[in-house]
Parts: sequence; C-alpha cells; structure tokens
Amino acid sequence: MKSTWLLAGVALSVLVACSEAPAEAPTEASMPEAPKADPVLAGKWILEADGGVMLDPQTSGLTHRNGKLYSISDGSALKSQRLQIHEIDPASATLSPKVDAMSMAGRVRRSCFAQYLSDEPDLEALVADPNDDNVFYTVTEDATRTGALSDNCQKRFENTGSTDYPTLLVRVEATSEGRYRMTHVRPLQFPLEFAVGDFPNDGIEGMALSQDGTLYLGLERDNAGNPRIFTVQLNDEFWQQTDFAVVADPALAVPTFDSGRHPINGLEYYSPAEGKGFLLAAARNDNELWVIDTTGALPTKKISLQLSAPSGDPVNCAEQEIMDNASIEGLAVIGTTLWLVNDPWKVNYMKNLQCEANRARYEGMAPLLFNMPIDDAWFK
Repeated sequence: MKSTWLLAGVALSVLVACSEAPAEAPTEASMPEAPKADPVLAGKWILEADGGVMLDPQTSGLTHRNGKLYSISDGSALKSQRLQIHEIDPASATLSPKVDAMSMAGRVRRSCFAQYLSDEPDLEALVADPNDDNVFYTVTEDATRTGALSDNCQKRFENTGSTDYPTLLVRVEATSEGRYRMTHVRPLQFPLEFAVGDFPNDGIEGMALSQDGTLYLGLERDNAGNPRIFTVQLNDEFWQQTDFAVVADPALAVPTFDSGRHPINGLEYYSPAEGKGFLLAAARNDNELWVIDTTGALPTKKISLQLSAPSGDPVNCAEQEIMDNASIEGLAVIGTTLWLVNDPWKVNYMKNLQCEANRARYEGMAPLLFNMPIDDAWFK
C-alpha cells in the first residue's frame, strides 16, 4: 500500500511541475542598467592668430567677457607668452593677435612689488569683473625666484601667514588701445589659525568672482595636505588700500583626504537660479570637477572627467585619443557651456603621446580647449 501511495505522489508532482508556466525571460525594460561611462571631452589644440599651435603658454586660469575666453600665462611659460592676457575665440580655439606685455600704472611701479611684477611673476589665475568689462583680476603664487624685498618692505609685509614672499592680488585694466595695465596690487594675509603652511609652489591657483564682489580663492594645499577655499570682498575701497588684505574662511564643503595630492587648480562661479551660487572647481590630479554649494545647503558633487586630444592623423591613428594627463587649470561658463583649458604639466605631458603626429605638440607643451554642457542635476 505504501508503494502505491509513493508512486501516486511522484506522478502528482510530475503533473504539477509540467503544468507550471515556464519562467519569463527578462525583458529589456527589466534588465538592470549598465553603468554609464564617463563622458569624453574632445579637446581642440589652441592656435595662434597665424594658425600655428600655441607653444608653452603654461595657461593658468580661464575667464570670459563678451563671448570670448581669456587666459593668462604663469612665470614658467615661454618669454613671449609671459605677462600676456590671451584672448581666445571659443568656437575655433584661436587666439587674437598678441598685444604688448602688461604695463604698470604709477602706483604699482611705486609699490614694494614692482620688481617682481615686471620680471617673471607667477600669475596663476584670471577672473573678469562681472560688473566692469574692462577689469580683470589675477593672483601670484611662487615668488622664490625673485629678489628679496627691501628692508622696509620686508618688515611691512613679513607676517603673511603663509610664504616668506606674500601672495599678491593684482587688478588689471584694459586700455583703449586694447592693451592691459596693472593698476593696483595688494598682498594677501592668511590668519595663522587657518594653518595654510609655507608652500611657495602650492598656493592660490584658482579664482572665481560672484556678482556681489565675493572673490573666492582656491588653495592647492594647506599644512594638512588638503585643498582650501578662502574669500575676500572686493569693492571700491578695497583697492584704495595698500596694506594686507586679510582672507576669510567661508567653511565650504571642500573635499578632504588622508593622503595624496588633490589640489584645486581652477575655479568658476555659477548661479543656476536667483539666490543660488555654486563653485565649479577643477581637481587637476583627480580628473574631476567638484560642484560646491556656496550656501552649504547641498553636499559637494564630484564629476569624473575623461579628456581626449585629436591625433592629427586619423588615417593611421584614432581620431581622438584619451589623454593620460591633461591637468585642467582653468574653467569658465558661457551661457550653459562649461569651457576648460589645460596647463601642460612638463614632467607628465609626454605620457599623452600615442600618435607620432602629435609629438611636436606635446614636446611644445601646446594646450587644449575643452567644453561640456552644464547639467542641472549638478545643482540639486
């Protein structure tokens, strides 16, 4: 009897199993989404007005005015590129013809810093005044190559809170002839409690300016090895003074790290809506764009970047080649487009060489211009 019941149970199990509907194959809608690859930003070589590639400008900073982009060269650029503000047509990545090097107004020539500013100043950022089309601001970094200040000047400006030679904020004005002149200069002072440290070549590298005159200053690293953002408030009275301008700490949500080098090398201010302001920061070593809420209401977002350069030989090489090391050092927003420029890092730039057609460009430290659309999701 047990055998009969057992056989009947097996038959019933088989019958039930056969009557079950087969499992549905996964549809396209039910499949998990594949992770999206980081967008690749295709660069254009920046060209001189005569059509040749721009050579070794050591582009530092990027800003915009009346639909054009502007960059500035640091103290390690070719001599012909130094003390120049370079006007760039964003559509073609072509420079306007060069003008004379920046001149100095009398008050700058009479300042403690005239010798440094007239020789090889390490100009490391550039920002246009949103309320005055003729005015730009720049900032200096490494002054270790210059001679010492006079005794009186050294005594007056020794308490920098950072490096022996002070960081200088410089006002630049366009003349009616299309040239540029340094009209004012003020040294910056960092309160000791900010623990900025003495790093002459790791100082202020980025600047951004809001409509209300808040100037944001991006520091590469402090005593703890972390990037920082400070502020000063610009107004008419600011430039009538010649003593230290003391920076403030707005306590923004700048990423911190336990190790490694993660400098900020470019800044841009962007307001997606009235009452909202964000800083876009170029994290050069990380190949990232940081989106920092200036009100502190939202956490900082990190956007990964991939950058490519045209090979110059699409027959034998890929049309665009992913760069190993781009080193973004300037950001500027025109409308809803973010423009980025790189500063060729001399010890790393040849790592980008893949196609032999590009050898002369990389050896010549030629910079590239990139762009990407602004994404509303960055600000939510």
